[in-house]
Amino acid sequence: MTEDPRCCGTGTCIINEDGLCWCGQKWDGEKMCFPKPDDAIRPEVKASGDSGDS
Repeated sequence: MTEDPRCCGTGTCIINEDGLCWCGQKWDGEKMCFPKPDDAIRPEVKASGDSGDS
């Protein structure tokens, strides 16, 4: 298995294409950290409530 340079140091990181690890941390471009609560809601989920007048 290849060591991912984004690993937090535990050796157990499994990081997807979006930079999200199975443990809940996210790659911020410099290090792994837990995302802010606002980041937990995906933009497409926020936008889905805006359907306009029907």
